[in-house]
Amino acid sequence: MIVVSYIRKHFVKIVSILLALLFVYAAAGKMIDFEAFQVQLAQSPLLSAYAGFISYGILIIEFAVAFMLLIPNSNRWGLYASIALMSAFTLYIYLILNYSDFVPCSCGGILEKLGWTEHLIFNICFLVLAIIALYALMKKTGKSRLKGLGYAGFIIFASCLVVIGLFQSSEHIIKSENSFIRRFLQHPILIEKTRDLKVNSYYLAGIHNGVLYLGNISAPLIITTIDTSLNMFIQKRTSIDKKDYNFRNIKLQIQGPYYYLYDGTVPIIYRGHLNDSIGRTLSYQDAFFNQLVVIDSTRFAIRTQRGSDHRYTLAILDVKGDSKVKLKPEVLQGQIDGVFDVDGSLISNSNATKLAYTYVYRNQFIVMDSTMRIENRLHTIDTTTQAKITISKLSDGTKKMGAPPFSVNKRSVIAGDLLFNESNLMGKYEPSQSWKTSAIIDVYRLDRQQYMGSFYLNNRKGQSLSSLLVSGDYLFAIVGTELRRYKIRSEAFK
Repeated sequence: MIVVSYIRKHFVKIVSILLALLFVYAAAGKMIDFEAFQVQLAQSPLLSAYAGFISYGILIIEFAVAFMLLIPNSNRWGLYASIALMSAFTLYIYLILNYSDFVPCSCGGILEKLGWTEHLIFNICFLVLAIIALYALMKKTGKSRLKGLGYAGFIIFASCLVVIGLFQSSEHIIKSENSFIRRFLQHPILIEKTRDLKVNSYYLAGIHNGVLYLGNISAPLIITTIDTSLNMFIQKRTSIDKKDYNFRNIKLQIQGPYYYLYDGTVPIIYRGHLNDSIGRTLSYQDAFFNQLVVIDSTRFAIRTQRGSDHRYTLAILDVKGDSKVKLKPEVLQGQIDGVFDVDGSLISNSNATKLAYTYVYRNQFIVMDSTMRIENRLHTIDTTTQAKITISKLSDGTKKMGAPPFSVNKRSVIAGDLLFNESNLMGKYEPSQSWKTSAIIDVYRLDRQQYMGSFYLNNRKGQSLSSLLVSGDYLFAIVGTELRRYKIRSEAFK
């Protein structure tokens, strides 16, 4: 009875002290590991875009509210502020429980042990305590209790509106107007199987009827096949009908039912049936090129250089057409010299109905149909809109890079309506250690400006990602000498 009587008499003070301890404890935990707190906020689907100022703002507000609760003259305002904070935190957790399944808790210490549902209940209890304490305080001081509860109700409503507003605007900023804050999805891909290839000269050349085809830089005429379960490993030596050329870089590409061997410096393209070991000349000296994508059995998307000014230009090579080469000078947009500044990678989806060109030195990729008609010019999430390179002109008129370039994008692949892009730049609030041990893959929509999220592909014994391919629900990667098969979660990028 004595204890009950004491609690009734000092209820407001006890609740105020409990709330103050909660806020001080939470703020101190965030402050001790502030970098981790900012990283966790940056991964939130509700607050990612505002992780910078919210991380500082929450610390200041929590310490200030704790101070107000412990001072008698400001105790009432401290309770109002506590109601605002607890209602905002409660709605935040409710939204996470109902609209997200991957956001980590940004609290430390004992609160970190709570699950999201337990955390929601915990917050509701303290919110109710704060409201009861405010009611008791109004009764004790002779002020209008209904008026006080009305203010509390308004504060709860306003706090919820602020959280919802931040959520809506943050989602828009992260997906469409990103200021380089990555959202790392939780387990979007799961590694299922690996196979040691013994050497690191392999690359993924394509997939057809459930069979992976690997090319080999060191042995360009050997085609390696491996089933998607990574069990059956077969190597086949091919031959070409004409080989008396000064080859520099023979590449392999698969577009079923054919394989293609090509070297744009000759320039020559061979084609052979996947069941045949002989590649026959399909195109010779029709166009020099440094990149090629197979569109169909007689048409190719290439990157070449114009004879007039040596600028990089995309083109369609049709070996059966009246005019074999159709330049598409409107696609690549120069900023400095039209060569180094437009460097990038030309890729296609599995059936070549969609093409894309991802710039190396700026945050842009171009989406095209199979005729190279531009559908979209879209942006990656970093802020490098202008290529940061310097060009030096030598005495013989040739141009060279004058300094190490500022590289933005490394490699890309297309799967369905998505672009998987390996980035070269660290975003805000990202731990630097992750960049030493992993490749970072950002995922974008091809039909509109929308960033879907990011994930890590871990290195292997200091060796990094060298080749990537996405087919259906699987992602295949070569990391060092290891071939990996990942399963893509069905809901990961929806």
